[in-house]
Amino acid sequence: MSKPALESRLPGVGTTIFTVMSQLAAQHGAVNLAQGFPDFEPPERLRALVTQHLGSRHNQYAPMAGVLALREAIAEKVAREHGRIASAGDEITVTCGATEALACAVQATVGPGDEAVLLEPCYDSYEPVVTLAGGRAVRVPLLRPAFAPDWEALARAVGPRTRLLVVNSPHNPSGALLEPAELDRLAALLRPTGALLLADEAYEHVTFDGAGHASVNGHPELRERAFVVTSFGKTFHATGWKVGACVAPPALTAELRKVHQFLTFAIATPLQHALADFLREAPEVPGALPAFYQERRDRFLSLVAGSRLRAVPARGTYFQLLDCAGVTELPEGEFALELLRTHGVAAIPVSAFCRTAPAGERLLRFCFAKPDAVLEAAAERLRRI
Repeated sequence: MSKPALESRLPGVGTTIFTVMSQLAAQHGAVNLAQGFPDFEPPERLRALVTQHLGSRHNQYAPMAGVLALREAIAEKVAREHGRIASAGDEITVTCGATEALACAVQATVGPGDEAVLLEPCYDSYEPVVTLAGGRAVRVPLLRPAFAPDWEALARAVGPRTRLLVVNSPHNPSGALLEPAELDRLAALLRPTGALLLADEAYEHVTFDGAGHASVNGHPELRERAFVVTSFGKTFHATGWKVGACVAPPALTAELRKVHQFLTFAIATPLQHALADFLREAPEVPGALPAFYQERRDRFLSLVAGSRLRAVPARGTYFQLLDCAGVTELPEGEFALELLRTHGVAAIPVSAFCRTAPAGERLLRFCFAKPDAVLEAAAERLRRI
């Protein structure tokens, strides 16, 4: 009997670097500032609400689109923060984290022969889901050192085959933010096209130095052609819960839900009820995140100030880039492994977010969403290099 042939749908994709670096960190006893999860507990009241709903007969399938109370709370939040009146019934979908929402949006809109424009460096899930949909990813590098859009290159990349443009702000890995004027410019670029927009806003509440978040939800023109994706895991220190949401016009939401129902169908019911209650009880909590994480960023920067690594300003997210060009001649991927194995600190090379990184660039991404003791241990090792 002949063996069945198996041809990979993703032949160039291996295990994600975040998993690889975390495993290596555990093996080598390194301080893990690689994988992007906060080392803090969700608010105590939110955890109590989960326990309450576990005992309130909320343990069976939730509605496919999400528990209505949570979708209504999300609608209230979006109206309060961005002035958008979104229908809980046909414009808001609760998803298994932001990553599922992103995948559903791509699968719902991109087909064979279509192109999706990505601004790189970009989150590593974007291109694989485009490939799985039969589309082609067109990457446009962001301009260094500010990681700002290259508007001329972007205009050249958006063409008749462009089905989707993906933007990410606050930006992982650089921490850059899109400004309101840049959203206006994006709207002008897309206006004569039929391209849709996918806005990854998972870190929407993590901005620094008084900068607000310019959300696509708040842009009357862009939101009419956009999927806007958010993450409760990032907002409430609960990445392990894997609860996100997507806000989109009714026609786009209908297509997204067609995919969502056959990927996860529904998200954990007691978590949704707890989040709905908490959003209404404590609407002020997301607004406290900028100060909370800015203190973490500034603490980390003060600790590494005595090292040979140069900080690249981060305006958002809970990641900080450090430039190691003055420390090593090794490519940044190789230096990241040396840093982990020899010096005991795990970080992610920015080249892992790029198809082709700029020649000579040596940037590493560090997650500073950690307690002082962890940041101090990492920085002490970095200062010895």
